[in-house]
Amino acid sequence: MIDPELVAEFLRCPVGHHSPNLQALLNVLRNEPLAGKYVLICLKPHREWILARHSGVRGRPPVPVPGYVFTDIEEAERTVFRLRWKRLTGEELD
Repeated sequence: MIDPELVAEFLRCPVGHHSPNLQALLNVLRNEPLAGKYVLICLKPHREWILARHSGVRGRPPVPVPGYVFTDIEEAERTVFRLRWKRLTGEELD
């Protein structure tokens, strides 16, 4: 079972250095298979990102997910975390 404090730690501060236990959790979430993996695409450096899903095929670009445009990298990272969490555990985060 995952310690809910790790989730809270990430949601408080999604960018930067993390505790060793949170980093271990992030490694699991980030090392899922490429096909369908949620990723962020930067449209305007330091200003705008969109959510996409990795195609899993070399040379084929990620597929944008409609309705997800971010102007805050922390909120973008929180969204990716929540989506990867749901994909891994089947549970939604508040």
